Amino acid sequence: HFKSDSTYSPIRSQMCCDCCLLGKAVLEQGLPCDHKLSVGYQCGLVSRACCVDGAGDNQTVSTGATELPNKDQTTDNEDNSCVSENTCGCFKGYRLKPDGKSCEDINECLLGASNCRGGERCINTEGSFRCQREVSCGTGYELTDNNNCKDIDECETGIHNCGPEFECQNTQGSFRCLPKVKCAAGFIQDALGSCIDINECVTQTPCTRGQVCINTVGSYICQRNSVNCGRGYHLNEEGTRCIDIDECKSLDKVCEGHGCINLVGSYRCECEAGYIFNSISRVCEDINECRHYPGRLCAHKCENTLGSYKCSCTTGFKLAADGRNCDDLNECESNPCSQECANVYGSYQCYCRRGYQLSDMDGMTCEDIDECALPTGGHICSYRCHNTPGSFHCSCPINGYTLAANGRSCQDIDECLTGTHTCTGNQSCFNVQGGFRCLSFDCPNNYRRVGETVARLQRTDTIRCIKTCLPNDFACGVDPIHSISHTFISLPTFREFTRPEEIVFLRTSVRAYGAYHLGSYDVKFEILEGNVENAFDIIKRIENGMYVGVVRQVKLLIGPMTTVLKLLMRNLTTQGESSQNVINVHVFVSEFWF
Repeated sequence: HFKSDSTYSPIRSQMCCDCCLLGKAVLEQGLPCDHKLSVGYQCGLVSRACCVDGAGDNQTVSTGATELPNKDQTTDNEDNSCVSENTCGCFKGYRLKPDGKSCEDINECLLGASNCRGGERCINTEGSFRCQREVSCGTGYELTDNNNCKDIDECETGIHNCGPEFECQNTQGSFRCLPKVKCAAGFIQDALGSCIDINECVTQTPCTRGQVCINTVGSYICQRNSVNCGRGYHLNEEGTRCIDIDECKSLDKVCEGHGCINLVGSYRCECEAGYIFNSISRVCEDINECRHYPGRLCAHKCENTLGSYKCSCTTGFKLAADGRNCDDLNECESNPCSQECANVYGSYQCYCRRGYQLSDMDGMTCEDIDECALPTGGHICSYRCHNTPGSFHCSCPINGYTLAANGRSCQDIDECLTGTHTCTGNQSCFNVQGGFRCLSFDCPNNYRRVGETVARLQRTDTIRCIKTCLPNDFACGVDPIHSISHTFISLPTFREFTRPEEIVFLRTSVRAYGAYHLGSYDVKFEILEGNVENAFDIIKRIENGMYVGVVRQVKLLIGPMTTVLKLLMRNLTTQGESSQNVINVHVFVSEFWF
């Protein structure tokens, strides 16, 4: 193996440059370029490439193969040429592959063998490399073929934006627009090329002491300085010095009604109460006490006035004697309400007597309440409701009723009790709702009446005819009807009819449970006549161990109406019917519900 001298002792740890020097040293020793060195693989590649490259254009490359010139000196299109079976060589930019018979491209960028400058990037090509600029040239420059930045002459290429009044002047990376017209002395050009005057009195001090500089168009003049008195002074009659002006004696009312005190070169106003002196405007200004002392001067509202202030109160209050506090105002003294008024703190409240209500329009006027028109008006009075101012009254039908003590309900007049009926002596008076009926009953043949005719019939009264047969009257004997009865009931015209109403109870002496041995005896009820519109039915039930027939009204009937329900009660035994009883129920339906 090749061993370097002391100059190359650190070769194993050096970067690409040291590896390249090692390859050149191998060439100088006359050793083949592929001579194995005690270095890493990457450094070996670099050293062999530098060894081959170091041979030069006119030198031969000793690689253990035939020496070849550089590729650009031959017309052979191949990257290598073999002279004999064991002698091959590669052109510049190529190297022999490990097989010793073919060449491969050298990556100069990877080996660090390029000569690219800082800011350039190495790009490998077949047999060579090229350098490309990493950063663009920037505005005003362009990149040349040799990778350099060149200034763009915007004036020559015509890409400037100078107006017709300007000339273009190229600069490095940019350009300038210079006005074509040159301004005369005393003028300067602005950005638009216009000539404007120079104020020499501001930009410089051209005049000597004791002179005043006055600017003119395009120039200036110096004028001798005269005596100029400041504010509060004026020249004396000789015009040589300044003396004080007594502003308090001038025709101008400087303090406007306030006291005036003259000062040297000035004056001062002695302001009255409620004013304050403004040292800048030098006048007495009104003090806004309401703003300076909020909530401390007035109980309610504060209003500023010139030199003072005044207090006022909100609605419902009046200003107290001290002019600051507020007392409650009794609005009721002015009678704002149509009926009753109640004063409250800061306001008042109107209210109405019974039967009236406050108007929604103004809240003060009382309007009559039409109690009859209220949703419950139909239930206030039994019959008719009559509205009156602040109240109402009820009335009843003209005949048969009278107004109750509560003033709302209608009570039936019992003409039979009061004796105002028109029944004769052989008739019985039966009171119905809203009137009366004169009734008389005669028993049919073979029947006799139980009891005498009474002048006044009660609802619980019953007129009964019992069968009484003459001797040897076979037809009468076999007649099953044992008795004929009459009973009476007065009904209203129901306003709401939601369930059956039980109106008549027919009680029997037949026990439902007892010593009759499983129903040997029974009772049946039925309606024979007078069931108007099928408004009635009859059911059987047991009360206190006895059978009872219950007549019910099951449908609404509109009065006035009269009907007679003819009922039949049959007593049954195991042998058949034992007897029958006829009950005539006289039903009187009133026109009204009360």
